[in-house]
Amino acid sequence: MLRLGEKQELTVVKKVEYGVYLSESKDSDERVLLPIKQVDESVKIGDVISVFIYLDSKDRKIATIREPLISLHNTAVLKVVNVGKIGAFVDWGLEKDLLLPFKEQTKRVIAGEETLLALYIDKSGRLAVTMKVYDYLENGAPYKAGDTVTGRVYQVSDNFGAFVAVDDKYSALIPKKEMYGDIKINSKEEFRVISVTDDGRLNLATRQKAYIQIEEDAKKILDVIEEFDGVLPFNDKASPETIRREFGMSKNEFKRAVGHLYKERQVEISEKSIRIIR
Repeated sequence: MLRLGEKQELTVVKKVEYGVYLSESKDSDERVLLPIKQVDESVKIGDVISVFIYLDSKDRKIATIREPLISLHNTAVLKVVNVGKIGAFVDWGLEKDLLLPFKEQTKRVIAGEETLLALYIDKSGRLAVTMKVYDYLENGAPYKAGDTVTGRVYQVSDNFGAFVAVDDKYSALIPKKEMYGDIKINSKEEFRVISVTDDGRLNLATRQKAYIQIEEDAKKILDVIEEFDGVLPFNDKASPETIRREFGMSKNEFKRAVGHLYKERQVEISEKSIRIIR
């Protein structure tokens, strides 16, 4: 059987002026063309050639000796070439670009953007790609709690949190309670592993442990206060919503960092504001 979207070793069963026909065996009726421009002059009937099977512009199976950037049921980061009426088209290293249907996008992509995708066969029997890569990622990442990892956000859920592909291949989740700041799909960031599930999936946090994070939070607070000309128009008793909107952190984290700045005599706190000490 000729397997669409996969590499196979096939036998040359017929030579024609525009290429050679390949099959699993000389007795099989299922054959695929390898175009003449990819056929070495020394090739003869009976030779075995390793090829990748995909569809040409007329949706006919065709073989190529070129190595695509992605194969069936696997993931890869691909670049968007353009956006059409039914979806976006991405470059996968072969002549015919792959379709990324709108319904398979977790956010609208634009030309030139790179995104993590998985290759599948759609209901019409064509190869296509999806940004919904959860079922295609691996478990068992070589990381443990406390490790810092690099991951790409590929989907955000109001119920669960943000789904991340660590190293663009391992399944991970930022639980909703650990989501701080502006988490965007396709952003590639560093995260902290907070736990590993029994089935090998990673749970991540966007922030470091408190004693490490406090310095970063303090600097961020100072930068924001500078944007307010050195005086923040509210103090550490502000609502959690205001603090999260302005700083991307919880109220406890904000109070902890402000307390650190106060002890270091970098800010003074009044009933209505926080002021940088010059």
